[in-house]
Amino acid sequence: MTSFVLPHDVQGDGAHKVFAVHGWFGDRGAYSAVVPDLDRAAFTYALVDLRGYGAAKDAPGAFDTGQAAADLLELADRLGWERFSVVGHSMGGAVAQRLLALAPERLRRIVGVSPVPASGLTMPAEQWELFTAAAHKPENRRAIIDFTTGGRRPAAWLDRMVARSLAHSDPKAFRAWLDSWAGEDFHEEIKGSAVPALAIAGALDPALTADLLRDTWLRWYPHGSLLELPCAGHYAMDETPLDLIRAVEDFLRADGAEA
Repeated sequence: MTSFVLPHDVQGDGAHKVFAVHGWFGDRGAYSAVVPDLDRAAFTYALVDLRGYGAAKDAPGAFDTGQAAADLLELADRLGWERFSVVGHSMGGAVAQRLLALAPERLRRIVGVSPVPASGLTMPAEQWELFTAAAHKPENRRAIIDFTTGGRRPAAWLDRMVARSLAHSDPKAFRAWLDSWAGEDFHEEIKGSAVPALAIAGALDPALTADLLRDTWLRWYPHGSLLELPCAGHYAMDETPLDLIRAVEDFLRADGAEA
């Protein structure tokens, strides 16, 4: 039997290798708005579909951050990437931190874009019901996206985000992933890590705020840093793609070590 390989799309051929990991509502297409303007000479990006999403929509296995970290490590080995960085959006930010816990010696840098903390995310009962029902209720997905972008985005964009999410995610996997990223607490496994770690918050996102990241991310990572994008909510890839690219690549470029 051959082991499972995460579906992926490689962009660029630079020496600095980087995984890009999507969030709860996305697949690798979540990065489509930033792909045209990535620095392909300096970086090689591998955009992945986690189990339950995109080309891995029907993949069996566990739908949790631990499995995802193991899958990424397997893919790194297949690609011949000895050391690499990881960019993760939201749920993908939790996956990036889980990978840091699994193989800290392999990671150059991590970037969380509105990242879920490694301690999970506690929600009030009403909010939890909204999120759990989002697995089968499109209107809940729309309400969540609208709320986390400050209620400022066009209706057509909200509808498109929901449609893509429904088309590229398996409902059972979607629900199982919620239990993982919201309910797991593994922050003691990454606390004190010397790997440079940047958290990027959107000022319009009332959920994963800069204050929350100061109380979690910046407390755990001695070489942690925080940047707030003033015109972004939870989906900086769509809302402020050029600002996001500049922030991410400036941070990654600061690592001058050989790949």
